[in-house]
Amino acid sequence: MSQIAVIGGGLMGHGIALTFARVGHQVKVTDPVAEALITVPERIGESLRLLGASEPEVHAALANVTLCQSVEDAVADAGYVFEAAPEKLELKQALFAQIETAAPSDAILASNTSVIQITKIMAGLKSRHRALGTHWWNPPHMIPLVEVVKTEWTDPALAQGMHALLAQANKTPVMVEKDVPGFIGNRLQHALWREAISLVENGICTADAVDQVVKASFGRRLAVLGPLENADLVGIELTQDIHHQVLFDLERREEPSPYLEHLLNEGRTGMAAGAGFRNWEDADLAATKEKVATHLRKLEGILPK
Repeated sequence: MSQIAVIGGGLMGHGIALTFARVGHQVKVTDPVAEALITVPERIGESLRLLGASEPEVHAALANVTLCQSVEDAVADAGYVFEAAPEKLELKQALFAQIETAAPSDAILASNTSVIQITKIMAGLKSRHRALGTHWWNPPHMIPLVEVVKTEWTDPALAQGMHALLAQANKTPVMVEKDVPGFIGNRLQHALWREAISLVENGICTADAVDQVVKASFGRRLAVLGPLENADLVGIELTQDIHHQVLFDLERREEPSPYLEHLLNEGRTGMAAGAGFRNWEDADLAATKEKVATHLRKLEGILPK
């Protein structure tokens, strides 16, 4: 088993630590916020119980987790370092300069980011060949996918080693061969979101209608039939015919929608604020999170690995 270091003990960091500790790796976690660090074991335990783990399983996983007061202590003997700090480029760059100095020279260095190009984060390192991205999805202990992102400098063998480590930890790793903004998943997701926002902005339908269409149609099969599998299933000719009739009319704006700016100016910042694309009650945030967690747990039991 490998020694894992996780830099950041928040939502993403505790889920990454949980994932590796659960399968027997020794995991060291650090966070500059004392409360975030000291509550990592409690939050790991809660998350494991939500996943259906027994108390012996919870205790076994927690026995593999060590809290560290500094980055240097966390990475000193690490084989793999996972940075899970906030999405701020300068912060991540500074952290990796610190990590590179303190970690063993053969440790693989990985940034968990959903939006920042790995090339920008790792550009200042001396040993860029061992640096890459691992984009975990929220919640990281429940969503199988991890995108392994190579930069132009990444040693392919080390990237493959990360891929193997994640697979052994029961994740679904996918290799991203070129470091592009948004990697694979967020490019796909936000292409859909751009069109969804445009439909509402242009008065074609309500926000509720958009969400109902996705949830009651193609969203139901996406977990078992990806878009390119579906294209092959219905046939490439039909796919091409549909594109001739539809693509010219899709939203292609390169900047965020003005409608988003309108919502923000109106104070409609999302569910936690009570309003976004629609109005929400105080209890809706917790209920929605629980609905998603319950759905993901059910999927875990029925979908093929």
